[in-house]
Amino acid sequence: MPNIHDLKQSKFLTKNDVTPAVLVTIRGFSQENVAITGAEPELKWALSFDELDKPLILNSTNGGIIAAITGSEDFEGWIGKKIVLYFDPNISFGGKLTGGIRCRAPRNQPDPAPKAAPAPVPAQLKPTPAPTIMGAAAPGGTTETEPDDVPF
Repeated sequence: MPNIHDLKQSKFLTKNDVTPAVLVTIRGFSQENVAITGAEPELKWALSFDELDKPLILNSTNGGIIAAITGSEDFEGWIGKKIVLYFDPNISFGGKLTGGIRCRAPRNQPDPAPKAAPAPVPAQLKPTPAPTIMGAAAPGGTTETEPDDVPF
């Protein structure tokens, strides 16, 4: 059903395009002119995705998040990686709370490489616990008289 958001078309992703959140695969990057018609060109970096028709204009916050997710500061290292795009209502622009697009790592994704379980320690190599004296500091820095329910 049409709504008010259909009245303004954008060639770039908007918060309405990522509500609800969208899992995407980074296809590539390019520089895009984001200036209004008739103004001097203003080029910004943008990401394109396999799952969406419109690109996302990058800002430094999202760029830093994607670098942390992918483990690469180079855009080339982002290609083929998955991220989640979502609407964050707490983003400000020009001093006003406007909301905007943020990204995050996908949840519940399998680890890239399974971690090997540590090898068992043979019994003859296991350390023997040191004896404690009532009221004296134990190796962990606590005393036997301290309650076990201290949360820190």
